[in-house]
Amino acid sequence: MELLQSAVVPQIIVILGMLNVLTGAAIFFSCRCIPGARLMGKLMKYRSYQGFYKYHCYIWRVFWPSVFVHSLLALLFFGLPF
Repeated sequence: MELLQSAVVPQIIVILGMLNVLTGAAIFFSCRCIPGARLMGKLMKYRSYQGFYKYHCYIWRVFWPSVFVHSLLALLFFGLPF
């Protein structure tokens, strides 16, 4: 378990946390339920947003593995908080 004692692990945890925030926001803004809202309805008129919108399902494939690895590393490195 020397790998978990490495100084690189906290950096990986932080990078994965940032990736989680970014992909979570991308999932929210590309959600198929949101376009009924005024802002998203207006954005659907733009070709660039439609290009982004079609990748919603693929963003999930980055989000969940990132959340899983982030959580696993955080638990193994820092332990349970209680």
